[in-house]
Amino acid sequence: MRNFNLTTALAAAAIFIAPAMGVAQAPTPPPNAPMPGAAQTERIPSLFVLNANGASLENNMLTLTGVSANSIIFADRPTRAAGHIPTRSLVEEWGEGDDSFAKTPPNATVSVSADEGKSTKEMVVTLKSPKLDGQTLIFDVDVIQGSIEGASGAATVFVDVIGMPLTPYSVAGAA
Repeated sequence: MRNFNLTTALAAAAIFIAPAMGVAQAPTPPPNAPMPGAAQTERIPSLFVLNANGASLENNMLTLTGVSANSIIFADRPTRAAGHIPTRSLVEEWGEGDDSFAKTPPNATVSVSADEGKSTKEMVVTLKSPKLDGQTLIFDVDVIQGSIEGASGAATVFVDVIGMPLTPYSVAGAA
């Protein structure tokens, strides 16, 4: 197990601060959609996670209820950065750019608690055309496999890799 100390904390902080100052460069990732609201052009392959109180599927429409105001975002190796982004920002900029999700919809795994939390139901979908209304987020979807039928608990949606800049809106452990 690694010892955590101030030097380690400062080194970790430098990973997030230095790129914003133009001091360091991250490896060149494959081209993907930029981070919503960000002016940076540097992109880091990242995944994001949406959390909600529940999810349902009807007529190829996935409805997330009680969706969190912020989504978790985390970068793939070697960057290993994590943070949060407003869910509304993801929705607002879904279709912007030449390599947007509107042009190349992402795959996602939808995981919903069932049997009062004793089990989980999953399905893999392609997400399209998000619409956010308060805490309700609706996607048109193509179901690839699985089903969430009968699940009524908390839901988590793990969304496929997108290109995101190195510095997330907030960083885990940062004030």
